Amino acid sequence: MSNTKNAFVTIAGRPNAGKSSLLNALVGEKIAAVSAKPQTTRTKITGVVTRGDMQYVFMDTPGMHRAKNKLSEHMMKAVSDSVADVDIVLLVADCTKPISQSERELISGVSRKSKVILVLNKIDLLPDKSSVMQKIKEYSELYNFEEIIPVSVIENDGIDIIISAVDALAVEGPHYFPDDMLTDQPEKVIMAEIIREKALNNLNEEIPHGIAVTIESLSERDSKNGEAILDISAVIYCEKESHKRIIIGKNGSMLKKIGGEARTELEKFFQIKVNLQCWIKVKEGWRNREGVIRNFGLS
Repeated sequence: MSNTKNAFVTIAGRPNAGKSSLLNALVGEKIAAVSAKPQTTRTKITGVVTRGDMQYVFMDTPGMHRAKNKLSEHMMKAVSDSVADVDIVLLVADCTKPISQSERELISGVSRKSKVILVLNKIDLLPDKSSVMQKIKEYSELYNFEEIIPVSVIENDGIDIIISAVDALAVEGPHYFPDDMLTDQPEKVIMAEIIREKALNNLNEEIPHGIAVTIESLSERDSKNGEAILDISAVIYCEKESHKRIIIGKNGSMLKKIGGEARTELEKFFQIKVNLQCWIKVKEGWRNREGVIRNFGLS
């Protein structure tokens, strides 16, 4: 019998570099919320891929940014903990932007025992592909990367090259997760993240960052014709009464839109008909309230 191998990989980088999209592409399923809004990812999300004797454990982390509240502090701790002592780091960079100070700090904080692969994402947005070489040169001066891989996650271009690079760094060892497992996220967390993503994508300006979603109840039943239905009751928390009115929208239109989009994706993910009820509650300044952050599972 052949020996099993594993690779524990942290995905890190600046906000909006495409980390969550990369995690989803690597796993082959959407397990992380994706939005054009920065700081979409708030906690560490683990994706698991098992192919034969090989098991990959990918950990998505929040984007590096200056902490402005207690929630941000928890997010930044999740990043620093994740890169401090891990076998492999996939550093995801947006190749259309100059190297940021937060990226420099992240690179300097990586354990020297870690193998770091630089993923230069968004090459599809470059009008002049030759500028990639200049980016490679700039990043090479900061760290001795194992490999530098230009990719376009959105076009699924280069994902196989990343997998091959990780394969080369894998170690012999057991599979720590069941071979059919995709993520360590509980079902309720995935459901809440799907709803939050739809709110992020539909709401403007500052409101999305003050939103948290919890699943209050979950039950399965059969309809009259014997079809299985999943009843989900969710609460969307916001920080201000004025935000609540915006989330509800005129005659409930915005909440209806968020709920409708979330229900469609929930049905696709869980392969069952979904009856989703969303409620809105105000918790003023919750991002600076340690107890509330902990209750929301974000610490």
